[in-house]
Parts: sequence; C-alpha cells; structure tokens
Amino acid sequence: MAECSVCEQDQLQPFQTIKEQQYLRCTHCEATVLADNCRLSAEEEQAVYALHENEADDPGYRRFLSKLAEPLLEQLQPGMNGLDFGCGPGPALADMFTDAGMAMSLYDPFFYNSIEALARQYDFLTCTEVVEHLYRPAEGFRQMDSLLKPGGWLGVMTCFQTDDARFANWHYRRDPTHVVFYREHTLSVIAGQRGWELTIPRKDVALFRKPPG
Repeated sequence: MAECSVCEQDQLQPFQTIKEQQYLRCTHCEATVLADNCRLSAEEEQAVYALHENEADDPGYRRFLSKLAEPLLEQLQPGMNGLDFGCGPGPALADMFTDAGMAMSLYDPFFYNSIEALARQYDFLTCTEVVEHLYRPAEGFRQMDSLLKPGGWLGVMTCFQTDDARFANWHYRRDPTHVVFYREHTLSVIAGQRGWELTIPRKDVALFRKPPG
C-alpha cells in the first residue's frame, strides 16, 4: 500500500475508478484521495479558480461562510489577529472577521502569495473550502500548526465525505480541483497527530485548538 498524503501512514489502497479518475482510500484515517496522475496542472487549477464568482459583498456567500464564522467567533476576543489561509481572490471571510473586530491577514498561493503573512503567528486561522484542494495535506496542516500561537484556533470548512455509495455522483467530487475528501474520523486523526482538540460545531465545520503551551 502507498503512503497517505493526509496521515502519512502506508495505508492507501484502491477505492473507486470513475471515468478514468482513480481514487484511493486510507484504511487508517479514512481519507479519500485522487491519484497523483489524475490531478490538474497548476495552470489548469488556477484557471478553474478564476471562474469562481464569490463576491465579498454577496449576502448569499456571506451566509454560507457564516457556518464557520459564527462558531469560531464564539471562541475569540475582539482585537485578536487572524489569517485567512487560502482566501482566494475575494476575501469575504476576512472582511466578516474584520467587521467583528479582528485584525486579519491574507494568504493564498494563487491570489495573495504573501511571504510576510507566513512569517508570523496568529491567534486563529480560517481555512474555508481549502483543504480539499491540498495536494500534500499533511504538509499543509503542519504549516497551519506552525502559524498558530499556543492556544490558537483553526477553523476548517469542507464537505465531509460520508456515503461511499453516492461518491461517484457527489457534486463535491465532480469539482476537478478537489483532490482529497475528509470524514470526521480523518479530522480526528489529524487532530490526534498534532495534539489538537477537535470539535464539530456544525455540519462540514471543524474547529481545532492548539494546546496552550
């Protein structure tokens, strides 16, 4: 078996092949990942992102983002410093946290590739609709851990994968930029590997807390 890019255990084995798209399942963390040779190039990936129409002032988009913003804000104090990790071209979520009294920084490898933003630590990170795009999730979560102050919070929003029978027709799988799919158990393994606390306050939302020190 191959190494899982999420938990880095040698537990990855064939899961499903859908129209030449090969998916693998980790028997340890239960993540489902798209085979490396089926992924888009960086240029193809960015072209798909450029088609997204997520305007920062769109009320519907803000309601969607509030699924993560509301439970995370309950854990924070005004004036805390946050980073929107993988903010995309329209950082609506950062604006929502700024409106709530937080000081926000932005990072996105395609749209806000700021070295300065990655050179400090934060009280909290937001990561909405990002982790399903990561080609090397374990490295991504390690990076996020390094960006968090002791006691800091990481809010992740991604559609949890639950039903194998519906996987082939699942809308989330059909997005060509989505290469890894997480179950609640996957997130528990990620938390356990890093000593984080994990809560699931809402469907498809995970809050991690780094140990205070």
